[in-house]
Amino acid sequence: MQMDQVISALREHQDEMVAIRHDIHMHPETCYEEHRTSQLVVDKLTEWGIEYERGIAGTGVVAVLRGNKPGNRAIGLRADMDALNMIETNQFAHKSTIPNKMHGCGHDGHTTMLLGAARYLKNNPDFAGTVHCIFQPAEEGGAGGLKMIEEGLFSRFPCDAVYSSTTSPAFPSASS
Repeated sequence: MQMDQVISALREHQDEMVAIRHDIHMHPETCYEEHRTSQLVVDKLTEWGIEYERGIAGTGVVAVLRGNKPGNRAIGLRADMDALNMIETNQFAHKSTIPNKMHGCGHDGHTTMLLGAARYLKNNPDFAGTVHCIFQPAEEGGAGGLKMIEEGLFSRFPCDAVYSSTTSPAFPSASS
């Protein structure tokens, strides 16, 4: 599939993805408290017919997507789900509704992007091997990734490599 086709397919669900991100942003949960976020992830994976396991490191979720081409390699795509203990001063409509908690590091976006990737891969399985979408709790000081590993993440979901992304706010340059 050409990149413009991929982008077009993703844009078909843009409004829903924005709504999911706003919902997660409005309901931030910190270190191992990501019960609502984890349930939202599970609800979407179920709605889209995607296989998953939950409860790894408490609130962690791993979705499993298999391509329709021959191959036994596997990769992991990881997103963190937790928020920070801080006061949100933003005034937009989707600001935090939980006192002293906010998504200040973009994990609401990370979780949403990984959900979007999982949905895309489910609908476009023209790849070889397996993709494990790892929704990790407690990235902010709780060692959630380590806890997932200690609870058998890679023995249950072996990966040849794991990738994650981050977000960056767009700040105007000094010359703007």
